[in-house]
Amino acid sequence: MMDILKVAFREFFGMFIDDGALALAAMLLIAAVGVLVKIVHVDALLAAALLLVGCLLILAESLARAARKKFRRK
Repeated sequence: MMDILKVAFREFFGMFIDDGALALAAMLLIAAVGVLVKIVHVDALLAAALLLVGCLLILAESLARAARKKFRRK
């Protein structure tokens, strides 16, 4: 029964989020920048730049990970 629930959860999760590591990293980035803005009082322009650079780095890492997986299969 637990195996069926695990498979069902993975399938349901997979409908919305294909790459869990990408989603988790993006949420952590948003939370970190939010904390910087609210608690440390970082300027909005700097926060926007941090979000942009952070997202680009996260996407580059995700792309590299996907490429490694693809080339390992061959």
